[in-house]
Amino acid sequence: MASSEKQSVMDRVGIWTSSICALHCLLLPILIPLVPYVSASFFAQDWFEKTILTLSMIVGFWALLSGFYRYHRQLYPIYSLLLGGLIYWNKDMFGEAYEPFTIGLGALLIVAAHVANIRLCKSCHACHDCESTH
Repeated sequence: MASSEKQSVMDRVGIWTSSICALHCLLLPILIPLVPYVSASFFAQDWFEKTILTLSMIVGFWALLSGFYRYHRQLYPIYSLLLGGLIYWNKDMFGEAYEPFTIGLGALLIVAAHVANIRLCKSCHACHDCESTH
């Protein structure tokens, strides 16, 4: 597998991990009343949410730093990931009523970081391909 394919796979894993984390937090209020006998409370534990977010951030930084060093040297995807992670980690900073909005914003910034990284890496591949043919 070429390094560009590995980079794309890492970004896609980061997007999926972040998206699953966001879905978990957004769907939890629906799942708890609907599935009380399937240990839904396990998924509501703060440590579980923080673990998912931490894994998402580790994968995210790995993918984004790889793209940064190998291809594009742009920092804004890393800033977006960091800001999204901080917002997501502190999802209750505006109170429980605003948690879904805070979670959505944090997840959006994390996913946007991966999408930006994919686009930057692909655009740099196109530039390298053009230079090698001239």
